[in-house]
Amino acid sequence: MTMVYLDYAATCPPSPAVLSEFKRLSEVSFGNASSKHAVGRDASRLLEKARLGILSSFGLNPSSYQCVFLSGATESNNLAIKGVSFSYKNRGKKIITTAVEHPSVKNAFEQLKNEFGFQLIVLPVNEAGSVEPSSLEAVMDNEVILVSIMAVNNETGALNDIGALADIVHRYPKAFFHCDVTQGIGKVKVPYSKIDLFSFSAHKVGGLKGNGALVMKKTIRLVSLLSGGDQELGLRGGTVDVAGAYCMHLALKESMEKFAEHKEHASMLKEHLLQGLSKIDEVVVNSPLDGSPYVVNFSLRKHKASVIVEGLSEAGFYVSSISACNSKGEPISYVLLAMNRSKEDASNSIRVSPGPEATIEDIDAFLAAMNKLLLEVRPR
Repeated sequence: MTMVYLDYAATCPPSPAVLSEFKRLSEVSFGNASSKHAVGRDASRLLEKARLGILSSFGLNPSSYQCVFLSGATESNNLAIKGVSFSYKNRGKKIITTAVEHPSVKNAFEQLKNEFGFQLIVLPVNEAGSVEPSSLEAVMDNEVILVSIMAVNNETGALNDIGALADIVHRYPKAFFHCDVTQGIGKVKVPYSKIDLFSFSAHKVGGLKGNGALVMKKTIRLVSLLSGGDQELGLRGGTVDVAGAYCMHLALKESMEKFAEHKEHASMLKEHLLQGLSKIDEVVVNSPLDGSPYVVNFSLRKHKASVIVEGLSEAGFYVSSISACNSKGEPISYVLLAMNRSKEDASNSIRVSPGPEATIEDIDAFLAAMNKLLLEVRPR
């Protein structure tokens, strides 16, 4: 059976070049970057090369920005959000996020509110899934210390105007702007130099799972969440995965270099997929037309999405019925509910997110397989 993997928003396979380099480095550069002997110093130099390479890929000056290596976007989001909130709580305890953030952002903010007494403001989104800058402007004041808004929504591909949002935050000198750019890097244009702190994972751009980073301005102080040694600028104790960090730098560099080529290909696939979906009467598309070309989310009005996704899986087509980070604990998409979709639509959504190797023929085969299932499976 041929496998057609259309779930890149959940994770993607490592780049072959990156995987090969990880194996090589794990054999020849296995030293602890904190060790003072020659093997450790070699590892430390490699780590710093990766750090500078990542900043370079984002077009950032190392005199102003620094990169902290972490286990992924979840840890990065938590370090940024809690680290800023705890460090600057003497300035104010008002924090802002949106109704459609990734669980690692959403739950971090809720913990700050419920367990530490911060005043949380949750911004709504419009029916396209984006934050209106005016809604942020309406709640900003001198008590706000942190705003966190994602660049690209992981369920729908909705885009936010990060430049405009950052400009609003920066009118208030006590406030910092954080952004989860995990679904944006290498895929859409993001004004990285306007963001105070941003988080991402390696495995969404061809790197390895268990690797991620927080890029932040050097002037920002964070309270560390992991007590230990003074690794990673004193913000993340523990032995650093040097090979993984270096390969994240390589994957990011490769992704940025192929930005235009991959985006053009993704846009072609999205247009073709949307044309095919428009011919299925029970399909309602949730993703905005001007959103990320890498994500298409739609709801089924007559069938249970989870049943269709399972049937597709058995036929060799791999898509998601809800964000992988929510799939076990939340059968209804809070993202779609926030976009004013009905409970039924929010319970029966499917996300298709092709990778660069996907073809028009793959999309046609997926559509044919889904149409076949919709005829065979009893409606809900």
